[in-house]
Amino acid sequence: MGVDYYNILNVERNATEDDLKKAYRRLAMKWHPDKNPNNKKEAEAQFKQISEAYEVLSDPQKRQIYDQHGEEGLKDMPPPGANAGGFQKGFNPRNAEDIFAEFFGSSPFGFGSAGAARSMRFSSDGGGIFGGLNGTENIFRNYSDGTGASMPKKPPPVESKLNCSLEELYTGSTRKMKISRTVVDAHGRMSTDTEILSIEVKPGWKKGTKITFPDKGNEQFNQLPADLVFVIDEKPHDVYKRDSNDLIMNYRVTLVEALGGTTVNITTLDGRDLSIPVNDILSPGYELVVSREGMPIAREPGNRGDLRIKFEVKFPSRLTTEQRAAIRRVLGG
Repeated sequence: MGVDYYNILNVERNATEDDLKKAYRRLAMKWHPDKNPNNKKEAEAQFKQISEAYEVLSDPQKRQIYDQHGEEGLKDMPPPGANAGGFQKGFNPRNAEDIFAEFFGSSPFGFGSAGAARSMRFSSDGGGIFGGLNGTENIFRNYSDGTGASMPKKPPPVESKLNCSLEELYTGSTRKMKISRTVVDAHGRMSTDTEILSIEVKPGWKKGTKITFPDKGNEQFNQLPADLVFVIDEKPHDVYKRDSNDLIMNYRVTLVEALGGTTVNITTLDGRDLSIPVNDILSPGYELVVSREGMPIAREPGNRGDLRIKFEVKFPSRLTTEQRAAIRRVLGG
């Protein structure tokens, strides 16, 4: 069949008119060249394909020919109003920006490097998605100035906390988030859309790290979709506390262990068992630093902070006379 217009719009072959409009609206907003200044060449090609696919599938005659004969059938299709003689056959797609302008009333992004003003079409009652003017008229404006009553505004981002365990922030994880948001459909009606977003949590990310999903927030009339932002938050841990890239833990020892030495047995956040011999005399508040057993450093792959073990010494609540005497003899008191 050549070009698969259904695949381009990501719709089924039995897609309704509403399905096509909804698909076009999403994809055209995503791939408009002025929204992709750093990837303009690919965006222009995608935008053109999306517009061509919508033009074919939204026209019952073109869609029937395409379904029966594929892209080649469209090439043999006479232009609208053609007679038997004098007209060259062939399907010539309309200008992609014209289709976009009919859909949205105007481009929310400006019109590319040309920066040219383009006319906006309004219905005779002044309605439409960006309506509000009386009568049928063409309004010319250079949209790069970002002004004008008809210029859709982008609301502030919508932020939501993403609670992560310390283990997730240590090893990294993939989180699936189901979101529900309000959208404006092709007919200008409010509806609810649900979607599963995938978030790749990287090892070493800190509280406050932001992950942005452009245009995934709620939509309102006469506005662009808001961005959806997830903000990393850390759940409290039973053993460890984070201090930047270091991990801190409290470890309790008896007075005998504090004076005579001990071994600290711990389980790391990635499930390893560590046995750390301690031969120093441990006074209350003594801190032992275990190098490179802290959190991964996000900007330095392979590197980690330190583990800092703070000791608490448990003193006995009572001693016998013999025990006191023994301690005095040993310590020389």
